[in-house]
Amino acid sequence: MSEKSRLVPIGTAAKKAGVSRQSLQYYLMVGLLEPAEVTQTGRRLFDQKCIEKIKIIKKLNKTGYPLRAIRELFMEGRGDFKGGNQ
Repeated sequence: MSEKSRLVPIGTAAKKAGVSRQSLQYYLMVGLLEPAEVTQTGRRLFDQKCIEKIKIIKKLNKTGYPLRAIRELFMEGRGDFKGGNQ
């Protein structure tokens, strides 16, 4: 399976990560996450690394971390994930 064929749209990524599409859109809006790829038509696509990051964000938030603190952790390099392609 090629790299491109493993990319999924926002709805599928949200479902695989166990969050709502709206939550995932919010994570994107506040800078917690970047899509692995954005098509020429603006469609955001996500890979497995993105999906794993979404799961971590959800887990941290559920245990009491505010989204702002989670974002700071990722920005400071304390998380393994820095975005889709990195």
